[in-house]
Amino acid sequence: MIPQNDGIFENIDINAYHGDKSSLSVSGAKLLLPPSCPALFKWVRDNGQPARQEFDFGTVAHQLLLGKGAEIVEIDAPDFRSKAAREARDKAREHGQVPILSHELATAHEMVKTVLAHPVAGEFFNIFDGVAEASIYATDPETGVRLRCRPDWIHRDDDGRTVIVDYKTSATASPDLLVSRFHRFGYHMQAAWYKMVTELAGVAENPRFLFVTQMKEPPYLVTVVELDAFAEAEGRRANREAINLYATCCDTGEWPGFGNGIVTIGLPNWATSDLEIEL
Repeated sequence: MIPQNDGIFENIDINAYHGDKSSLSVSGAKLLLPPSCPALFKWVRDNGQPARQEFDFGTVAHQLLLGKGAEIVEIDAPDFRSKAAREARDKAREHGQVPILSHELATAHEMVKTVLAHPVAGEFFNIFDGVAEASIYATDPETGVRLRCRPDWIHRDDDGRTVIVDYKTSATASPDLLVSRFHRFGYHMQAAWYKMVTELAGVAENPRFLFVTQMKEPPYLVTVVELDAFAEAEGRRANREAINLYATCCDTGEWPGFGNGIVTIGLPNWATSDLEIEL
């Protein structure tokens, strides 16, 4: 049951949350804006996204760390090339379960051990009064659009400030490399969105947002990331653009694509920086 009032809700099923077409999440907000478009957002909202194996691994790691999520089904096979392994995978997905190969499950367990042993990240998830996978709903005061978010973990620190923690599995935990990666995946929008929705819902004032980023390869290094003020400001700007665009599309019933005319494009900046071309 999707709530109509604002607040934090701990017992909303994950499939019901993701299937909610009456509110906007940050993943939807990112799909509305370039390099995507409203037409793609609407298609994904109406049809869902196909399951992807790389997402299954991240889902399993989240479930093991947070103790909450879909049931995990271990598949004792080296890969999904065999017919039996593929059938077991597909059957699990049909039942709303998350299939994972045995060696990947072992890796996920090792990763969780490393997170919990980390001097900073481990303290977050060892706090007994934290809440995992709660759904937060709020109403945008400017447009009336219903907004939602689902923090991986939310708790209060020693000073009483609410802290929202998001766990990311990644190919790298290097801060230098995470700069471009975070921008590419719109994580600045996520941080600003979760803080905004949490405040609008009356759950907390001025919450802190932290990413726990962990490598998927040994030694499973962990980096705890907090975005700077400029990144969050850009996230807030992009979020406002997406919310306003969503409201307009809902009001007009029009969900534009990339345009119907001829578009002229050139070369990327990196390809032209060293070239001297006379026109």
